[in-house]
Amino acid sequence: MPLLLDGNVVATEVYKNLALELSLLSFIPKVVFILVGEDPASQTYVRAKEKKCGELGFQGETLRLPASTSQDDLLKLLQKLNKDTSVHGILVQLPLPPQIDRLKVLTSIAPEKDVDGLHPENMGRLCRGDARFKPCTPAGVVEMLKHYKIPVSGKNALVIGRSDIVGKPAAMLLLGEDATVTIAHSKTRDLKAMAKAADILIVAMGKPKFVGADFVNANSVVVDVGIHRMPDPSGKDKIVGDVDFEAVAPIVHAITPVPGGVGRMTIAMLMKNVVTAARLQSGPK
Repeated sequence: MPLLLDGNVVATEVYKNLALELSLLSFIPKVVFILVGEDPASQTYVRAKEKKCGELGFQGETLRLPASTSQDDLLKLLQKLNKDTSVHGILVQLPLPPQIDRLKVLTSIAPEKDVDGLHPENMGRLCRGDARFKPCTPAGVVEMLKHYKIPVSGKNALVIGRSDIVGKPAAMLLLGEDATVTIAHSKTRDLKAMAKAADILIVAMGKPKFVGADFVNANSVVVDVGIHRMPDPSGKDKIVGDVDFEAVAPIVHAITPVPGGVGRMTIAMLMKNVVTAARLQSGPK
């Protein structure tokens, strides 16, 4: 059996440390989630984030806007929240309706309140090695590797996927841990051979069960970022990742489950960013 990289265990440790940080603050942090439209997955994610805020003892407020919301109206709302000193973090849930420019919106969030870590300034700081906030999912991946004492320094890491949200920042964070990093994508040649040669495989391809047994070896550490609902003969949808867990798990050294892996860490690292934002905004001006 492989070493199972359990996100629940690692997230619990993160929350324990956050409780100590919160106890040192003289105020209650507040984060505002903005949900535009009625995408079911987005609604589920936002509810989970709001619930976790309550459990940790700080304020999580969700502003729900209709799918017809104009870009100008959303930008005006962001300007208002940027100026509101009672708000320490702002998160616009993605994806956005087609009439709204995602990059324009992300760029309009005050960098010091950008708890998703996706503002160009924060991405630039990440590349420079002095990140204010680390994008939540990639940060969760690295946190899991550290928790389970998976060696990263000097190892060959392959990131499959080049999105701004996961693939690129994951590569930057692994590089910061002294891994030798390669980014692969849909146009990469000999992908299976590259994956099989890697020590650490981060899969964020967005394709269910894309990675099979022929992508890995006995020493592989596999981190599955994907999450998909698939029809199941039982009549209930089955949650699967970008990795064919049943085929891959018996072969590799370590692997994350889906669900119960990286997804748990994404919210944990978001909560960590909120506390960091609150602490930074309360410090010397």
